[in-house]
Amino acid sequence: MQLFYSPELNQNTTTYTFSSEESKHIVRVLRKKNGDTLHITNGMGFLFNAVIHSDNPKCCHVKVTKCTFQDRSHNLLHMVVAPTKMNERFEWFLEKATEIGVSEITPVICERSERKTIKAERFQRVVLAAMKQSLQVYLPKLNPLISLKDFLQKEQDGLLYIAHCMEGEKENLKSKLQKQKDVTVLIGPEGDFSAAEVQEALQKKYTPISLGKNRLRTETAAIVACTTVANYYYS
Repeated sequence: MQLFYSPELNQNTTTYTFSSEESKHIVRVLRKKNGDTLHITNGMGFLFNAVIHSDNPKCCHVKVTKCTFQDRSHNLLHMVVAPTKMNERFEWFLEKATEIGVSEITPVICERSERKTIKAERFQRVVLAAMKQSLQVYLPKLNPLISLKDFLQKEQDGLLYIAHCMEGEKENLKSKLQKQKDVTVLIGPEGDFSAAEVQEALQKKYTPISLGKNRLRTETAAIVACTTVANYYYS
């Protein structure tokens, strides 16, 4: 199955016309014809079956024949991660986290961050492509870049964790997870969180956690956290 994305669709949609760019891709590249069925999601849990009624490469028109809604089968996972110095590494994290099933991603600027700007539109395209490739009907929410200090002022629901490299008592992430609880995990930059940032997170009720005995790159640590939560909640 190949999945298409159209956020305009809802449970009341009966017909839909793709954009010229998407129409060209469907008709010219994928060679879809009248009568062929397409699978479309709006990224909000709905999956639509639609039959092509006009295979025009400039305005491919379809009729929706079926609409199903899929409840989330797991609790929400919010990854709060400092963008890496190399954009490619953070894009890799975005792609893999989306495939694994992350619900929300917030890029944060920390005291030791080497990268303090992001390519938001490009990052959004990476997340969208990964959602379609992995055949998911929920598009992860990619939040704007924010400072860690400002992020910590926001109330977060569920279990709150911070992974850092400083000495101190930490428990393995898996041992701290609980069923029916949303999870937020903070992952710092290449130089780690500062002592002041860790202290502030602790004051906001974030629990220090370990992701294993090895020191991990930012993007690797984030994926280990995603996988740990996914294996606990989704299995």
